[in-house]
Amino acid sequence: MKDIKITIIDREGVKHNVDAPTDMNMNLMEIVRSYELAPEGTIGICGGMAMCASCQCYVLSDHELPEMSYDEDLMLSEAFNVRDNSRLGCQIFIREELDGLEVELAPEV
Repeated sequence: MKDIKITIIDREGVKHNVDAPTDMNMNLMEIVRSYELAPEGTIGICGGMAMCASCQCYVLSDHELPEMSYDEDLMLSEAFNVRDNSRLGCQIFIREELDGLEVELAPEV
């Protein structure tokens, strides 16, 4: 396994190119937290259980992501600032196929 490159645009509009390991079963929300790209306590509030939408992001690249789970779809239906390309970062697991993924963090509510 190897690290992949992901571009994350933070809530201030700053673009960060980060390395994400494919061998640790991490998700995008955990990558954002590990690189401290959002203030402490503003992302992943529910711990990655798809219950708060604090890790909502907009997928900007054309990567094929796994189908949205019922819980993720339900949470996004109740969230603010939702777009057609919205996903929960906690539900996007880091895999080699996501090399080059580009996302933007949704505004904090």
